[in-house]
Amino acid sequence: MWLTNVMLHKIPLSVLRSFEAAGRSGSFRIAADELGLTPGAVSHAIAKLEDALGVSLFTRTTRAVALTPEGETLMLHVERGFNELRQGLERVSARGQRLLRLHAAPSFAAQFLAPRLPRFLAAHPDIEIRLAAGTDYARFKADEFDADIVYGKLPVAAGLLAVHLTQEMVTPLCAPALAAAIHTPRDLLTQKLIHSDNKQIRWSDWFGVNNIKAPTPHGLRFDRSFLAISAAADGQGVALESTLLAQREIKQGRLMAPLAGLAQDITYIGHHFIYPRARQGSPLIETFLAWLLQELDQPP
Repeated sequence: MWLTNVMLHKIPLSVLRSFEAAGRSGSFRIAADELGLTPGAVSHAIAKLEDALGVSLFTRTTRAVALTPEGETLMLHVERGFNELRQGLERVSARGQRLLRLHAAPSFAAQFLAPRLPRFLAAHPDIEIRLAAGTDYARFKADEFDADIVYGKLPVAAGLLAVHLTQEMVTPLCAPALAAAIHTPRDLLTQKLIHSDNKQIRWSDWFGVNNIKAPTPHGLRFDRSFLAISAAADGQGVALESTLLAQREIKQGRLMAPLAGLAQDITYIGHHFIYPRARQGSPLIETFLAWLLQELDQPP
């Protein structure tokens, strides 16, 4: 015990932070960016830690670093320790207002999340949410965001946890006045089709699964689903969109799926909830994620 206490006094918390960031990311450079240090400072801190412990914690190559068996053992306890500290601080500060800093894909934020947030805030009046939207992923390096709801491919980055959100159905959607003229998939060939350029599922995919040659794209094109949904609700054409994102417009009767049950639609998981592994177990994130999954499970 005496030896352990002496060792703890010799190892500053900042050194353990450098070790944790480097072990999580597999890179002194990435750890340095995250902590606002230079790679040399991170390397020096870890060398001091190895000297104090008398073991090698990393194997080093010119391009990357990897934890040794001793490093993996220490990493397990250091991660757990930082999580305990973080959770303790969050619980102590729960007497005041708590802020969840959330980033989300623009259409998910506008069409699904923002209209439902008042329900979350009513159920959790002690929590404040700051929501930002953008197509770039939250990098979490500057500690600007706590979590991100991303669309499409997951970002390739060490130290991130991902939760796949609900399955979505993509189907042609239009205003009721246009729906009266659409009875078969081929009827869409004579309609104005609204295109979303940044969607994973496009008109060519939908026509393909329905064994129809897709027409040459022309007419309205948007780079955001919420713009395509709005244009379709205004009667400007037929949009190929997720019924999850268009729930409000469908419920209000402004949009309908004229080929429901008459054509082959496409289902996929388009959105994911991601957050840093270092924040695993955060009561704030767990509370919001549980609410979000419950909302996604609700009928339209």
